[in-house]
Amino acid sequence: MTQNTSGNGPLPAATDDATEDQSWLRRRISGPATAILAATVLLFVASAILQPESLRGSSLAGMLPFAAVLAIVAVGQTLVIQQGGIDLSVPGFMSLTVVIVTHYPAGDSGKLPVAVLGAFVIAALGGLASGLLVSRVGVTSIVVTLGMNALLYGAVLGISGGIPRSTTQALRDIATAKAVGVPMTVVLAVIITAIVGFCIKRTVVGRRFEAIGSSNQAARAIGLPVRRHQLAAYVAAALLYCTAGVLLAGVVSAPSAFQGDTYLLPSVAAVVLGGTSLLGGRGSVVASAVAALFLSQLAQVLLTSGVNSAVRNLVEAFALAVGVAIYSVDWNRVLSTLNVRERSAAGASTGA
Repeated sequence: MTQNTSGNGPLPAATDDATEDQSWLRRRISGPATAILAATVLLFVASAILQPESLRGSSLAGMLPFAAVLAIVAVGQTLVIQQGGIDLSVPGFMSLTVVIVTHYPAGDSGKLPVAVLGAFVIAALGGLASGLLVSRVGVTSIVVTLGMNALLYGAVLGISGGIPRSTTQALRDIATAKAVGVPMTVVLAVIITAIVGFCIKRTVVGRRFEAIGSSNQAARAIGLPVRRHQLAAYVAAALLYCTAGVLLAGVVSAPSAFQGDTYLLPSVAAVVLGGTSLLGGRGSVVASAVAALFLSQLAQVLLTSGVNSAVRNLVEAFALAVGVAIYSVDWNRVLSTLNVRERSAAGASTGA
């Protein structure tokens, strides 16, 4: 409670409440999702002006399901990066899931539930293996997930021989269904993002998860179960990749055996553009999901403009570089250094 300088006693507590409300509002406005949300809105406005074909009903109907799949993958990648790692096994998990849910049923929708369950079990075991190697053995995440990706691709080739198969009608009906005009994949992506985001930001376990990612040593010093949370990150991420793979197998009528190849770089780019620190800790799965929409619409604009895939990859790499520059560089220090140099130069010229 603050004191009234006029001598009439303390100011009402409402003053402190108003200050707290303003501080909360500032935190919300400057939150990690704000910048990428603004960029996404500007992209859609620019698309309407420069490339209106990318916003037609058919174009959006083709883009949104893939944006939803990428959003789910980005949420999983965010969890791993928040623990100071990076997951290079995204293509393997997604491709193996696609192969299992298309090759095992072989067009028989009655076998689809068993195939989906088997895909999730394998994904959980793969995530568990990666998490144990990182958290218990201490192997770096790049080495572990790269090796896991190679094992998963070995399984893909063993099951499919590199030959694609068509999706079952039941899976296609589920993936292409709509709820109030919105693709079911988008609805599921929003639900998954909301649940994970709530768990990370609004629960005790989630706050501990972020704290452990920020500093493992500090977390161990106060008795937090570091290894358990790291392990959970890899298992949860693998299950999310599997979910995305199932939906992808339904969206694409005849998916290739390596359908997940194109999702590694975009998933990392979405996480970085969403403001998640590559050093761990700070991050937002909601911002990562919005960034996935941004990247998908950007790719849609380039596609409708007739740009080839090589240029689209370069644009994604450029977006990743921009995200790293925006969120990783200490711009306050850069500006302070420039101001000091300007003052020094001005002082030298005045003295001369």
